[in-house]
Formats: sequence, structure tokens, C-alpha cells
Amino acid sequence: MTLSTQFITMLTMVGMGSFFGAAFDTYNRFLKRASRKSWLVFLNDVLFWVLQGLLIFYVLFLVNEGEMRFYIFIALVCGFAAYQSLLRRIYLHVLEIVITWIVSIWRFLVRLFMGLIYKPILALLAFCLSTIVLIGKALFSLSKSLLRLLGWIVLIILKPIQLILLLFWKLLPKGIKKSVEKLYNRMAGFLRKIKKYFSKAVAFLKNKIKHKK
Repeated sequence: MTLSTQFITMLTMVGMGSFFGAAFDTYNRFLKRASRKSWLVFLNDVLFWVLQGLLIFYVLFLVNEGEMRFYIFIALVCGFAAYQSLLRRIYLHVLEIVITWIVSIWRFLVRLFMGLIYKPILALLAFCLSTIVLIGKALFSLSKSLLRLLGWIVLIILKPIQLILLLFWKLLPKGIKKSVEKLYNRMAGFLRKIKKYFSKAVAFLKNKIKHKK
């Protein structure tokens, strides 16, 4: 490995050490260990360290094809120490500003969505539903009124017919009246017998079904 490659490797590892420090602070900022369960914190820590190790090795592979030297670890420690002493406060301050901006933008977008899309659509749906209900009530009231009117019309039409039939019945001779009454009584008796037989058949079938159960 040439001197220029070693120099670039050292500078890159110093930068990766500083990047690791910033990533660690960012990770702790969002993890909130006190409010997390211990097993979840442990799992996140393992994933974080594995990801950082893979990232450092990938950068090292790009710089010197993954060749390991002792000074690489020293460069990582120096980069991390430089970040802790010189850049940590500045980075945390900038991180809080960025988080505040992102949260503010997100809240603005949510309020914009609620005001321009969600609430108008909700109001439109409520208006449509109210209109449908109102139209339904109006149609129901109209149908009731039409049925009442139709009933009055039927009564008005049938009343003269009833009076005519009643007058016609009174004008009929007594012999014809008796014959009609006899025929009506026979038909009524026949229908009563059919109803009685039908009731007995239904009762018989029910008893059969109960005995089978």
C-alpha cells in the first residue's frame, strides 16, 4: 500500500470516527433509552453497532480494498475524540434545530392537509349524507301523502259503487236474495272445513316431527 493510500486511509478513518460520534449522538437522541424496554434497547444497540461496523468496513474497502492496519483503529479513535471535544456541542445544537424545523414543517403539512383536504372532504360527505337523509324523509312524507290521497280517491270512487250495489241488492227479489245467501253460507262453510282440515294436517306433521326428534 502506497504512502498516499495510507494517508487517504488515515484521513478517511478520522472522518469515519467523527461520523461515528455524530451517528451515536443522533441514535441516542432518537432512541430515548429511559422510556424504552431493556430488550428493545439491547436489540437496537446490536443493530446499530453492526450497521456502523459494516459501514466503516465498506468505506475502508473503497479506500484501500479492505486492508486492515493498526493505525486505522487509532485514526478512528482520534476522529471520535476530535468530534467529542470540538464538534459535539455544535452538532447537537444543529441537530436540535433541524429536528425542530422538520417537526414544524411536518405539523404545518398536517394542518394544511387537514384544512385543505381532510376537513373539506369530511364536510362534503356530511353534506351529502344530510342531503340524502333529507331527500329520503321528503320522499317518505310525499309517499305517505300520496297514499292518503289515493285512499281518499278510492273511497270516493267506491262509495257510489257501494251505494249502487246496496240499492241493487234491495231491489232484488227475495227469492234471489235467499239463493245468494245460501250460496254464500255454503261457500263460507266449505272454506271453514278446508281451514279445519289444513290445521289438523299441520298439527299432525308437527307431532310427527317432535316424535322423530
